[in-house]
Amino acid sequence: MNAEPLLAGLDVGTTNIKAWIFTPDGQPVAKASRPTPTLTPQPGWAEFEPEAIWQTAAAALREATAQVDARRIASIAVASMGEAGVPLDAHNQPLFNAIAWFDPRTKPQADWLEQILGKDALFGITGLSLQPIFSLCKLLWLKQARPDLFERTTRYLHMAEYVAFRLSGEQAADYSLASRTLALDLGAREWSQTILEAAGIPAGLYAPLCVSGTRLGTVTPEASAATGLPVTTQVAAGGHDHVCGALAAGVIQPGAVCNSHGTSETMFVSLGHPLSDPKLGREGYTQGAHVVPDLYYVFGALYTSSACVEWFKHTLAENADYATLIAEAEAIPAGSQGVCFLPHLQFATPPYDDPLARGAFIGLGTDVGRGALFRAVLEGTAFDARLLLEALLTYPGVPEVQAIYTLGGATRNALWMQIKASVLNRPLSITQISDATCLGAAMLGGIGAGIYPDVGAALAALRRDVRVLEPEAAQAEHYEAIYQQVFRGLYPALRMLHHRLEALKGVR
Repeated sequence: MNAEPLLAGLDVGTTNIKAWIFTPDGQPVAKASRPTPTLTPQPGWAEFEPEAIWQTAAAALREATAQVDARRIASIAVASMGEAGVPLDAHNQPLFNAIAWFDPRTKPQADWLEQILGKDALFGITGLSLQPIFSLCKLLWLKQARPDLFERTTRYLHMAEYVAFRLSGEQAADYSLASRTLALDLGAREWSQTILEAAGIPAGLYAPLCVSGTRLGTVTPEASAATGLPVTTQVAAGGHDHVCGALAAGVIQPGAVCNSHGTSETMFVSLGHPLSDPKLGREGYTQGAHVVPDLYYVFGALYTSSACVEWFKHTLAENADYATLIAEAEAIPAGSQGVCFLPHLQFATPPYDDPLARGAFIGLGTDVGRGALFRAVLEGTAFDARLLLEALLTYPGVPEVQAIYTLGGATRNALWMQIKASVLNRPLSITQISDATCLGAAMLGGIGAGIYPDVGAALAALRRDVRVLEPEAAQAEHYEAIYQQVFRGLYPALRMLHHRLEALKGVR
């Protein structure tokens, strides 16, 4: 077969499972998407049934592979949300649903880890701020809530690892997803025996570690029948979705920032080595291994950034289409008629580490309509992103910002991007990539299959368009005043009230 090879990338996301197929220069030739099947066993909880995830991923791949000559597909790698994972028994059968990364049931387990090991000690080993989302907390929940199932668990695979296993029959944990466990010794790049022994988690429950882009094997006959991928397709280790997106954007140099939008949003800064100041962890920032060998990163997450937009659309706007909502918001001047929105619908955003934080509108009046409220949501997420980035830049070892590369579905919302550029008062490099996460995964697959010799060659091969969006001076001045005089004080002013409301939830 002499035709140009094709590279497949799969993204198992919180909202959608997407399959894209690219040429080696990063041009898309096929795509498919399916909603991520999500269960809600009780209010506030969320789970992913493993077989449903696999079947949905396989269906997306079948649709994408049917659009091309599938024999040309040389490789595939899988990216996914972090933290959520599947416990498997000795026969590699799922024992329990994957607990979603944002599911709050694991807070008692996080509190217990704080008691036995301490936040600062955990940060010193893992580079992570102790939060309930990490997979170690989910394993501890299974151990305490379902000890019968935990006793039968022999392996725990994150979503990308599980789907790669279903594709190839091989089990491996890349460093970027391992960084989201709270069990990886980040500096040593090995599983932490100190943490696993203290938590009572058997050695070997997590898969063997490998570098992203490592070849795992070829597509099995069973997976080929389910997905349309040929058995000659090489399967490589993928990675954490935000980190794969940063790779596709080329954010692998100090001073480059990747502002990635999914259900959550991150401000991601590449590092040559992990940072050691424990205050970084106390403020909710997390570090990890890049999908690029021997590189690291630090980021802060706006856990419900795009989710705030979705929540508004479904809850307060009767599912109005986005074009209508954006047009209504564009008719409102900067500042949203005095309304300000705190976008903490699940957790606080760094530099605040508070799982009990919640969102709020302030400044409501009888003259405030839907357009002003929607604009306030867009402005509130932009203010929160600025607060996150400014606090991060105060730490020694974090390089000064040279450029901010913004990518993800939110970049299609021109109003939101203009608001963000003006709030940050910095140019935004809007990276024109059809799907950065899938492209990053496809690049890793191409490295595993030998299409590219290394990351540098993969990036050099890409054809990407970058559009620079400048802040609007008048808006930037007005937003500066709102940010300094109102938004910076909003979370501290509401913190105690939100904690009291949380305590009163169960009072009758």
